Amino acid sequence: MSACPRKKWETLSQASVSVFASSSSWIESDALDQCHQVAALDGMVHVAAMPDLHPGKGAPIGAAMSSRVLYPFLVGSDIGCGIAVFPIRIKRPVAERLAARFPDLDRPVDPDSIDTDIPAGYAEQLGTVGRGNHFAELARVHAVHDDAHAARLGLERDDLVLIVHSGSRGLGERILRAHTEAHGAGPAADVGAYLAAHDDAVRWGSLNRRLMAARIAEALGAVPEEAIVDECHNSVSIVDGRYLHRKGAANGDARPVLVAGTRGTASFLVAAHAGPDANYSVAHGAGRKMSRSDALRRGKAKHTVEELRRTPVGSYVVCGDRQLLFEEAPTAYKKIERVIDDLVEFGLATPIVSTHPLVTYKTAEKVRR
Repeated sequence: MSACPRKKWETLSQASVSVFASSSSWIESDALDQCHQVAALDGMVHVAAMPDLHPGKGAPIGAAMSSRVLYPFLVGSDIGCGIAVFPIRIKRPVAERLAARFPDLDRPVDPDSIDTDIPAGYAEQLGTVGRGNHFAELARVHAVHDDAHAARLGLERDDLVLIVHSGSRGLGERILRAHTEAHGAGPAADVGAYLAAHDDAVRWGSLNRRLMAARIAEALGAVPEEAIVDECHNSVSIVDGRYLHRKGAANGDARPVLVAGTRGTASFLVAAHAGPDANYSVAHGAGRKMSRSDALRRGKAKHTVEELRRTPVGSYVVCGDRQLLFEEAPTAYKKIERVIDDLVEFGLATPIVSTHPLVTYKTAEKVRR
């Protein structure tokens, strides 16, 4: 794959494409090709590619796509996937000990224990994190970059937070499957019905993140608290009279957003202020620079499993799946600092705080510590 020089505006047929990435950012040509393929769809108006852009299954990840037609495949199967940030207070946190106390987030909670309505009545997989790039993380505020905004969020240096990245699990998959079995990659035949199901999945994803944060807090001896940030990055909404599809792009319209790094690097909470050129969106993370198969092959040649369980910043990784450890190695992702610099350079966001991981949960250990 080849890197792309800095580009902001390109055009293809009736739709425009904006790429918000600097000349030093790694953007795969396959991802750009997918942006142009999307731009050629009937009714497409504008495609905004974020600096974490990378190829996806049929559509780019890290893009916000505005159209007069609603295309469910541009949102994908993990509808409502997002990242939430919760304050947590723990006395004398020792990462290694806390890693051993994380709950099994592969095992769902009893739906009878939920004291709120469950969207779509989907009681399966509640309180579970899922696979892929999903995670739950205990992190520490490493640096404050905007004192006033950090104060409004109640954050100071050395505060602890829980970061939870997950989505609608099997519910979103069921919604997309029902569409593709009848219409493939075509537009939604019944827009109202799709949007109703979509909105259920978005609410389900948010509930799921809250449940996981509460499970972790209780397991670590802390009191569960309300989220200070909860933004999904796989969704569709009506903006400026058009359907705005976001696939791996967070709502950047005057709100705080957590842009996730990797389990061995910083993450950044930013104040987003993206305008129409960027489809009111910002990046959602570092973005992959290696496929999972490449990361697995290269990682096995460079690292041992134990090396990947302890990161360069001294944090611990809870992951009983050896293959996932390699696939999700920090080296498989772009540098988060470059992504943040691009967001700042193009006027899309301002950093508030950066965090460093203490414990990152991917999947339960096969043998508990």
